[in-house]
Amino acid sequence: MPFHKSMLTFLSDLEQNNNREWFKANKKRYEAELKEPALAFIREFSRHLPTVSPHIEAVAKAQGGSLFRIYRDTRFSNDKTPYKTHLSMNFRHERTSKDVHAPGFYFHIEPGGVFIGAGMWGPDIDMLKRMRDAIVADHTGFSAMWEETQSMGWSWFGDNVLKRGPKGYDPEHPAIEFLKRKSFAATRSLEPDTIFDDGFARHLADVYAEASPLMAFECEAIGLAY
Repeated sequence: MPFHKSMLTFLSDLEQNNNREWFKANKKRYEAELKEPALAFIREFSRHLPTVSPHIEAVAKAQGGSLFRIYRDTRFSNDKTPYKTHLSMNFRHERTSKDVHAPGFYFHIEPGGVFIGAGMWGPDIDMLKRMRDAIVADHTGFSAMWEETQSMGWSWFGDNVLKRGPKGYDPEHPAIEFLKRKSFAATRSLEPDTIFDDGFARHLADVYAEASPLMAFECEAIGLAY
């Protein structure tokens, strides 16, 4: 059982003391209560992820792997607090392991709740056009797939949507509301206490599998195997 409730205590403490002096004094806590358990979870989850897709990777590395750094990039933000107050991971496609905007799975833990994600967030112009063209080519199939995905508790993540239909597409197209999207990432909440269950890694794989039709559609749209 990689995760322990002490991780939430640490994150709450960090939120109240988000400064370098406190973090330096508590770095051993961070490593023992967040970093090492997270890497252990990724190693465990990597055994289950192939049942969802053999092309998505779980890489148990503190740098350049599935675990996001605790350090915030404050260069272009008005918020200069140096540390994230959540734990997050990203499981990416083997062909695009350095591209956070390609189809992948996301996992987020914070004291206020737990949620996961699946799909493409902020894809580049080429990926976005390919996705839109694929929807136009099979809008009834995409609509039916998304309706089924929604029935399992998934919803679109964020409001990254154009006010009008994108240039070059019929504004009266039956799938225009999909075509207006600039991101195709779905999200779903999890019961917070489930992360402490012994079988959570297997459970997470099962829940990600619910979004496999969406992931498969997106991968095929941009020329990747799923």
